[in-house]
Amino acid sequence: MTKPSATRRQFAQFASAAIATSQFPILGANDRVNVGIVGLGGRGNDHINYYGSLDQDCRIAAVCDVNQAARERATAKILKQKGYSPKEYEDMRKVFESKDIDAVSLPLPNHWHALATIWACQAGKDVYVEKPASHNIFEGHKMVEAARKYKRMVQVGSQSRTLPHKRQAIQLLSEGAVGNIYMVRGICFRRRFSIGHTPDEPVPAGIDWDKFLGPAQYKPYSKNKFAYNWHWFFDTGNGDIGNQGVHEMDIGVWGLGRGDWPTTVMSSGGKFRWVDDQETPNTLQTSYNFGDREMTFEVRNLPTPTEALAPLRPNYVGNIFMGDKGFMVLDQGGFQLYKSAAANVSGEAARGAGAGNKEKYEKSTVVTATGDDATPHMKNFLDAVRSRDYKSLHAEIEIGARSAAFCHLANISYRTGRMLKLDPKTGMIQGDNEARALMTRNYRKPYVVPDQV
Repeated sequence: MTKPSATRRQFAQFASAAIATSQFPILGANDRVNVGIVGLGGRGNDHINYYGSLDQDCRIAAVCDVNQAARERATAKILKQKGYSPKEYEDMRKVFESKDIDAVSLPLPNHWHALATIWACQAGKDVYVEKPASHNIFEGHKMVEAARKYKRMVQVGSQSRTLPHKRQAIQLLSEGAVGNIYMVRGICFRRRFSIGHTPDEPVPAGIDWDKFLGPAQYKPYSKNKFAYNWHWFFDTGNGDIGNQGVHEMDIGVWGLGRGDWPTTVMSSGGKFRWVDDQETPNTLQTSYNFGDREMTFEVRNLPTPTEALAPLRPNYVGNIFMGDKGFMVLDQGGFQLYKSAAANVSGEAARGAGAGNKEKYEKSTVVTATGDDATPHMKNFLDAVRSRDYKSLHAEIEIGARSAAFCHLANISYRTGRMLKLDPKTGMIQGDNEARALMTRNYRKPYVVPDQV
């Protein structure tokens, strides 16, 4: 693993010294949290709106982006909405160093999630980082280590974990609502379109391309590698399984109710019909085998019908939990629980009730979702910043890193073209050096995620 540069070591020394001398104040239960938002693209704009609606809990004290125009737009928006101007920064490390900032929110491209979080933890800041928690599996481990070592609150933007109907659904599953779960099916049918081709060109004025690339290997600037389309390049994104799909993966892993890892992971798919710059697949099917149960996950960006019982619409994302006593369909709109009539009888009666097409299912529970998810999820984060109880976080970094790892395993199997064999206790890939190498990456100095955080 590449060693950190002198600049990186100096920053870590500064951060450790600051924490040791208690330069970072402990907030009271009623104190407003001063938040710095790092990354001011589409999702960053959403963060401004979400935190802006939480006036009693926080103040947006700083904004940061490698794009000067994005900084100016964010500042103008906050001034118009709130009547004050936050401080502007081009380099996130300056935000982390500021004594005026209590916590940072990181709606950054995936390849920046880990290093930005680690730097912020080292500087004594609490962190809200967007999903997926990490760009690769190694990074997720390091993020958890940093959060624990520096005693930081680190919340991942898996906001579905805060939705009341999803919390209720998972509670019912844990109580045996569908019996013993034998299969979880994650669905990410999200219609997208080809990104076409854009040529390499000079970096536009006002953009620091080196800082945008950060840990990723250097490549010439092009429009498709910047803004939203970075999602579809393996150096900076994780495809749609790590974009929209990680939300459903997180719920699937949660509902599965297991702390171990699958023994095998197998993916297949491809980039069909599109001829463009995109590297990641637009169709991906993955099977996670736990021996006594299975989880399957499917991503499709092309026209596709929805699964049985799911609402018929062009885009459908959700989960189906199947057990020996029934099944549950859970998505953003609510959940439906179906119980088998045969599950409550025994002997010949049960065999007769379950034969052929005779088995009947009773729709025992229907719950419709209400309310926003992101704002209360951020409220949960801000509450933890004041209480200093990381266990109160709904999507704490250890949870988010685990869900992201399932997405990374799917991509590793796809990229190597073969089944992965895992140690069920540790999740480490066994007997495949090429696949193990994809659990981390070659970092570009000085933007190195270190072995020792």
